[in-house]
Amino acid sequence: MPPAPATATSYGQVIEYIQDRLYLASYTHPPDERTPFPYPSKTRSPSKRSAKAQPGPTVATGPKVHPPVYFTIDKSLLYNAFHADFGPLHIGHLYRFAVQLHDVLGDPANEERGVVFWSSADSRSRANAACILACYMVLIQSWPPHLALAPIVQMDPPCMPFRDAGYSQADYMLNIQDIIYGVWKAKEEGLCGLKDFCLEDYEKFERVDMGDFNWVTPDFLAFASPQHKPTHVIPPASPMYSTLPKNIAEVQRSSLPMPFKNVLSHFSAKNIGLVVRLNSELYSSSYFTALGIQHLNMIFDDGTCPPLSLVRQFINLAHEMITVRKRGIAVHCKAGLGRTGCLIGAYLIYRHGFTANEIIAFMRFMRPGMVVGPQQHWLHLNQGTFREWFFEDSMKAKYEAMPSTPTRPSHKQRLASNGQTFTPPNGTSKRSALGEIESNDRSNAGTTIGVQEDNLPAPTPGQPRKTSKLYGGGSVRQSPLRIHENEPFEQIISEITRMDGESDEEYHLRALMIKRRSASRSPQMKDKRRAVTTSAITTMTQTVSTTSWPISGESDTENTAPSGAHPKTPARDKSGSGRGDISVGKIRASPSRRSTENKNGVRKTSGRVGSVGNASIMRPKS
Repeated sequence: MPPAPATATSYGQVIEYIQDRLYLASYTHPPDERTPFPYPSKTRSPSKRSAKAQPGPTVATGPKVHPPVYFTIDKSLLYNAFHADFGPLHIGHLYRFAVQLHDVLGDPANEERGVVFWSSADSRSRANAACILACYMVLIQSWPPHLALAPIVQMDPPCMPFRDAGYSQADYMLNIQDIIYGVWKAKEEGLCGLKDFCLEDYEKFERVDMGDFNWVTPDFLAFASPQHKPTHVIPPASPMYSTLPKNIAEVQRSSLPMPFKNVLSHFSAKNIGLVVRLNSELYSSSYFTALGIQHLNMIFDDGTCPPLSLVRQFINLAHEMITVRKRGIAVHCKAGLGRTGCLIGAYLIYRHGFTANEIIAFMRFMRPGMVVGPQQHWLHLNQGTFREWFFEDSMKAKYEAMPSTPTRPSHKQRLASNGQTFTPPNGTSKRSALGEIESNDRSNAGTTIGVQEDNLPAPTPGQPRKTSKLYGGGSVRQSPLRIHENEPFEQIISEITRMDGESDEEYHLRALMIKRRSASRSPQMKDKRRAVTTSAITTMTQTVSTTSWPISGESDTENTAPSGAHPKTPARDKSGSGRGDISVGKIRASPSRRSTENKNGVRKTSGRVGSVGNASIMRPKS
């Protein structure tokens, strides 16, 4: 007998997703024990004492000793394509993938082995595998999107983008980043989670023969149009109206088709308050109204985009139903994909601020195939309009709720040095290191929706940052202009010598001006009292010590002024001795001497900091 052909060796690319534990790979053939696996080699780092010694053997511990364990979903979790579309995989696939991954990771036999999640080398399998793993990290392990996407960037060649379910040439693409940010945004807004997700109901009702409907958010359900005759409205006065089912039990006993039965029963049980039909009549709306569910027609042509006036009407109705009546909304067209996705996506952009790419990606993650062809471009072009509507409605509601008479605010807002308001940061908590997997049971209930600070990307090294000492470290700052404001006037007078021939009025006027000058003098001299001249021709020289200027190595002192306001301009040092003192020479005349007498003795010298010949400013010794 001829020898059996040898199994082809599998080659591919391996990317480390979690260090020494989880890997993402793609192979040309199914991997086996002979498949090369590039475990990183780690050599023993010699210490300073043993630097001259011979290097030790290669250290390999944990998963580097044992061969890895491989698993894939290529044959088990399949995307049901409409035409040329191939993904992304939906939330039901993610649930099953998470169960399989947890089984592999939790197996005691795999405790010291690396886990390799692999796919075939074709572009579609690689894209779906990378996307489902990143969605798992964001939705279940609560990773921030940038960390979940970082390993995927290493894939070579890059992943193939996803396309719509239409039959025309694809001219609008979504990549894995759009899917991840759409799922993450929905999670942050409380629209998506696996805590209350029922896999059995999802896989049952997404089938055409069971109703073909999916919950997109906790408030919106998308479904395909039921088909049943008669299609006209049955008035309450008609004898046929009494035959319509009025509750879930009567629905189940009726002769309606199974898909229609499941739709009516599920809608009645899940508190659906409004059904919006976008296609021509294929059933009678009286079946819904008999169950207490409001029904509304907003019909426009298949494959087209709705007029903005109709979208505005839908948003107003949906917003009232969700926020005021606290009931859900079911929307359908013929297939429950294109026209349905337009209106639901418009409201989610209006209410939650999604981008067009994010909302298309998220809706396809919840119900594959939503938003088709030119409707993708329509959402992209009108996303700004939908956000503007929400801003206008919010401002209108705010001003309508304001009292007619303005009231005094309970507290004053702190002002920054430039006069603008600011919110002091929380100084009690520090940002934790990125990349840590948080609790799986992370709940959004009772928390403020928004990006958590520890989920933000690390700042770029060398990026300038401005800080203000107004945030403070607990110290109380005193205004430099108020140092001597409360000093008694009698004490100022007692320290001033009366000049010869000076009247009481001139004496008190001179003392008052000296008091004002001392109150407004530079904060650089708040620890010393300025000398007062007793003659108009006497020059008094005072030595002022330099302040503590920013020194290299101090924390966040760049772009921050010294503790005082603006220092006086120092005088030019003619000696060039290199001393660090700044000499200030001034002559202050009495305010009563208004004549030109002794004008030749009055001089005021000034200098420019940094000019040639100035004495260098010495830094204080540490």
